[in-house]
Amino acid sequence: MNTPDQYSPVSGRYDSMTYNRCGRSGLKLPAVSLGLWHNFGGVDSVDNARAMLRRAFDLGVTHFDLANNYGPPYGSAEETFGKIFSLDFSTFRDELIISSKAGWDMWPGPYGNWGSRKYLVASLDQSLARMGLDYVDVFYHHRPDPETPLEETMGALDYIVRSGRALYAGISMYPADLTLRATEILNSLGTPCLIHQPNYSLLDRWIEDGLLEVLTEEGVGCIVFSPLAQGLLTDRYLNGIPEGSRAARDDSYLSKGQVTNEMQTTVRRLSDIALSRGQSMAQLAIAWVLRQTAVTSALVGASRTAQIEDAVGALDNTDFSAEELAAIDEILAV
Repeated sequence: MNTPDQYSPVSGRYDSMTYNRCGRSGLKLPAVSLGLWHNFGGVDSVDNARAMLRRAFDLGVTHFDLANNYGPPYGSAEETFGKIFSLDFSTFRDELIISSKAGWDMWPGPYGNWGSRKYLVASLDQSLARMGLDYVDVFYHHRPDPETPLEETMGALDYIVRSGRALYAGISMYPADLTLRATEILNSLGTPCLIHQPNYSLLDRWIEDGLLEVLTEEGVGCIVFSPLAQGLLTDRYLNGIPEGSRAARDDSYLSKGQVTNEMQTTVRRLSDIALSRGQSMAQLAIAWVLRQTAVTSALVGASRTAQIEDAVGALDNTDFSAEELAAIDEILAV
């Protein structure tokens, strides 16, 4: 990794970003946050990762989201972030919200997966060591565990907060009924659930079927990941699968089979609406998820700085007319 002159963020970085209150907490999050799921691993360019983190912070993006198994290989995104943090961001720790998660497979054996107290505490200790941090701002259970009692998993999150390893507790990908139970348990322990992180996009609207209502009623924030559906809701795949794109990679969660003629037709029609709004397709997709008052932040990924700039540009127009929303629903056949 090259080490150019010491990073000095722009002085007006907070002037144009929108910050939304996270549920009923005292914490505000940027309307656009940066996820390090892809393009920050050991197989990726550290210099490019550094440039993206710098540009994001210059644009007022104060929230960087990680997980123990982000990479590849597992853990390497946190290692990359830790290197960059020590060089560029340690002075600005109190201006940043840094999150991590555990709940998917991480190491061999019975203690490296799911939702036991053993796994969650050990995983966060490893994450903190990789990033060189004393604490994370938010720690999530990454997915529901069908076998571990929910009381144990939520108790582990309560312990993690009380031990100083994290400031806030969160959950990810919990359905509405489990979300309600989890928030009730955390409330009884005195460590409220700050935030829920589900996937949500024009192409996957499952959280509208009860989850958003629970989050609103319980005062829990919501940060949605994959608002661009892994890049499908951009112009990148309108003419096939470009070399080097996410769908072309073997280690990607986006498969070639998802790039269908039907999907391309849908995105072209949505792009026409975006054009009429003076937005890119990606900006329309981000603005659309943020139309939900229950959504605190859109968590975007990026492979280059221009994509971060484009994502933040979505905040210039987040209002939709009733006619636009109806047209979008018609295209999606909702």
